[in-house]
Amino acid sequence: MTMKEKVIVVTGASSGIGAAIVKNAAEKGHHPVLIARSRDKLENVQREIEGKGKTCSTFQADVTNETEVAEVVSFLHESFSSVDVLINNAGVGRFAFVEQLTAEETKEMLEVNVLSVFYLVKAVLPSMKKNGGGHIINIGSQAGRLATPKSSIYAASKHALIGFSNALRLEAEPYHIYVSSVNPGPVRTPFFQKADPSGSYEKAVEKLLIEPDDLAKKVMRTIEKPKREINIPWWMAGLSKLYGLFPGLVEKAGKKQFQKK
Repeated sequence: MTMKEKVIVVTGASSGIGAAIVKNAAEKGHHPVLIARSRDKLENVQREIEGKGKTCSTFQADVTNETEVAEVVSFLHESFSSVDVLINNAGVGRFAFVEQLTAEETKEMLEVNVLSVFYLVKAVLPSMKKNGGGHIINIGSQAGRLATPKSSIYAASKHALIGFSNALRLEAEPYHIYVSSVNPGPVRTPFFQKADPSGSYEKAVEKLLIEPDDLAKKVMRTIEKPKREINIPWWMAGLSKLYGLFPGLVEKAGKKQFQKK
């Protein structure tokens, strides 16, 4: 392994944003470690990477299970000298009014979007500190900056992730561990198949969808030159900032658009 090659662990790596990130990482000569629940999808991504003469490792695991997470990270520490980058990408959503959400759906969003991040970070931090540094990248959402109807729990989970990242950044900085938050708007991924089975929201924002590969390239640039936070697209990032200053005005002006979920 060369000095420039990094071991990059990515959760939710079998499709969507995660798959795009690991493909880009491999293309740049890094060694991506793919973690996801679907063995078949993991193997498909692995074949694509190895078919281009690159290397990767895969682990089938449920990141909401702390024991499984600990076992995977323990194996990684035995296999590699260090985990250089951890990208917490696994995420799930369900767009519905509060009274329509089930306890199971709510629990799943909080476990996948928040608790899994805690489990992974807690598992890799000791080795990153011991090795003198590292980089943790948490894939959030603009929903964590500007909540809209039918996204109460999803938005709450992403708000929590941003808060977690901000606090972790301060804790990790003395150990030369970078912490980055990546908060995209809607991305063209299978995410919406579960979040909104009707397909109405994805159709409404079709022209605004971010391509996974475009987002992955921004993540790779963040690995090369760490940033505190990435918010895209630019106009949505601007709207979120405006919301922080004039929430009532933004809610009133955006009422029609916000109701498209």
